[in-house]
Amino acid sequence: MALSGLEIYKLLAKTNCKKCGFPTCLAFAMQLAAKKTSLDKCPSVSEEAKNALESASRPPIKLVTIGEGEEKLEAGNETVLFRHEEKFYHPTGIGFLLEDTQSADELKKAIEEIKKLDFERVGQRIGVNLVALSCKSNDAAKFVEALKTILGGCALPLALMSDDPLIIEKALEISKDKKPLIYKATGVNFKEMANLAKKYKVPLVASAPTLEELAGLVKNLNTEGIEDIILDTGDKALAEKLWDLTQIRRLALKKAFRPFGYPVITFTKSGDPAREVAEASSYVAKYAGIVVLRTRLAWAVLPILTLRQNLYTDPQKPLQVESKIYEVGQVTDKSPVLVTTNFSLTYYTVEGEVEASKVPSFIVVCDAEGMSVLTAWAADKFTADSIASALDKFSIKDKVSHKDLIIPGYVSVLSGKLEEKSGRKVVVGPREASGIPVFLRNLGK
Repeated sequence: MALSGLEIYKLLAKTNCKKCGFPTCLAFAMQLAAKKTSLDKCPSVSEEAKNALESASRPPIKLVTIGEGEEKLEAGNETVLFRHEEKFYHPTGIGFLLEDTQSADELKKAIEEIKKLDFERVGQRIGVNLVALSCKSNDAAKFVEALKTILGGCALPLALMSDDPLIIEKALEISKDKKPLIYKATGVNFKEMANLAKKYKVPLVASAPTLEELAGLVKNLNTEGIEDIILDTGDKALAEKLWDLTQIRRLALKKAFRPFGYPVITFTKSGDPAREVAEASSYVAKYAGIVVLRTRLAWAVLPILTLRQNLYTDPQKPLQVESKIYEVGQVTDKSPVLVTTNFSLTYYTVEGEVEASKVPSFIVVCDAEGMSVLTAWAADKFTADSIASALDKFSIKDKVSHKDLIIPGYVSVLSGKLEEKSGRKVVVGPREASGIPVFLRNLGK
């Protein structure tokens, strides 16, 4: 049974050293009881206390790592059902299903397509995370050859898919250094798969068609000494799969049901890319730790990655860009000066439209705590005083020889006061960023 904060506090050293990042041992104990920190943050905890605190310190959903180095995929360690309660920490891994029945050329082409699925959005790189190789041939030699082809062209973490422990071991012999995920342990082969997971120190998928059977299988794997587990409830319709994902998450977080305290892997089924986008997006939104796709089309993968990026952004800390002066194009001292907020989506939208105008310009980005223009204005974070202060702080007077300043049309009400505070001539720009190109091209005509 989980311990209360006071019970945990009694087992700590009570030094109040602050090395854990909290002001007191009691504060640390309270956060530990709430599953919002881990016991390893305390440098003074005794071995006796560690044993006593094991159940309290273990996160409700275990963090499982696939792969090594910068490309490694981490899944799990989530603490809430809804992101507004706190936030989600480890973004859903997006993978792609390949089969050993594909020719070497087909596999190489697929790998090249996967490698191109890397995008930039609002100043962040978003990309894919996993390649899953399925043994459709049921032939160890064919599977190994396909794996060699993938290893030769891909640095992403791997999932090796076969029910046959002998085939999996042959593949592990040449890929063990990449720490692949092995798929899958069932009620029939779990002992053999557990032995492989221990021998090669790799994570293992536990798969069963019902939640009851899955819980029993996980307990059996725990008995065999396996803790790095990914859950799978098999091939099901979307609604049924979402029910499984939700119940697993609820039982792990609300009931501290240990057999479900692991991330979950799902596979899309639809042969239509558009439907597959909807299916994968549902899994990303409803708690899948890994989603494996069939399609590799960029237009289908990008919206899934975009959704993931949005869901795994801290809702209390919007994506922000650095507050400073940005130069778009080959600017001169005659170039226009626009002002906006430091909300990433706002800035990159404005930047894109300025770039599209082909008019080299300065963009002064004010610190508005990551809010959009209207939101920041309504919250008194984007004001005449704050804009004037930013202009002085970033010394815009040293970059341009004119006094014109373009502000967003939605905050035209700031014009008079801003002119007074900044000593500049305020020009009201378009309300929507889409109007910037025409506005800039016609400026001064």
